[in-house]
Amino acid sequence: MIVLGEKYKFCEVDKEKLKNYNFTQIKYNNKNPKEVIKQIEDAVKNNNYQFLILNTKAKLPKELIEYLNKIHLKGIKFITIEEFLEKYLHKLYIPKDNENVDYLSYLKPYNKFEYLIKRIIDFSIAIPLAILSSPILIYSAYRIKKESPDGPILFKQKRVGKNAEEFVCYKFRSMRTDIDFFDHYTQENDPRIFPWGKIMRKTRIDEIPQLINVFKGEMHIIGPRAEWNELGRKYEKELPFYTERYLVAPGITGWAQINYPYGKNLEDTYQKLTYDLYYIKNWSIWLEIKTIFKTVWVMVKGKGL
Repeated sequence: MIVLGEKYKFCEVDKEKLKNYNFTQIKYNNKNPKEVIKQIEDAVKNNNYQFLILNTKAKLPKELIEYLNKIHLKGIKFITIEEFLEKYLHKLYIPKDNENVDYLSYLKPYNKFEYLIKRIIDFSIAIPLAILSSPILIYSAYRIKKESPDGPILFKQKRVGKNAEEFVCYKFRSMRTDIDFFDHYTQENDPRIFPWGKIMRKTRIDEIPQLINVFKGEMHIIGPRAEWNELGRKYEKELPFYTERYLVAPGITGWAQINYPYGKNLEDTYQKLTYDLYYIKNWSIWLEIKTIFKTVWVMVKGKGL
């Protein structure tokens, strides 16, 4: 595929998903159209491309538009970056400068029927999971007190939920409390995490106590990640449209968690937001089922979410 412009910069996760495509990036910012046409012709001559992705904020001149129409007739599909991300990478393009809010009209909370379906799914999974996981819960409590007796078994933290309302989220504690180290983001080989905590995080056992929040109606099994209130309020100021994820209640797992690794910085949070808003816009029972099966697969492979 040929990508014309750099309005959206593909991240490493995107590139990994697109590794089976020939990928050529052509910079465009009101360049001479003849120069751009020459670059595209050279690329097309040497490779078999399926797509030409329009990824620029600049207005295209008539000469370049006519050329793009010609190569479209030769079998190269012409598509905008917004369409490409949503259709092939299952995420939404989010402008970082508030330049366009048209797509916000497609984002809406669940209607009454959809919310009923969500709660049926919640209880259908939460009740058996709570029963079946009880031996793991007991063993985890034992290991936490054995490896890190300095703190409580459960970790309680204020998170931001639906309509930006805060609630107390429950998790198994996976970090020591007797170490003088602080970071908003969990780092690789983080010294705060004790051995059983590392296993719990990889297998998501540490998330199981959030079933309490599901039963209380503060969370769903599936939804955007429930963000720590301190970070959430920070992201609201730094990322356009971040508050749109508050249209629905957060989830224990979600579309962003299974498609993108643990966030370590603001850019990772932006990328996760593209998946969260895709999930909200395109919610369906099929997407719900797909997320459940992919979550199980990630847990079995021990990748963590």
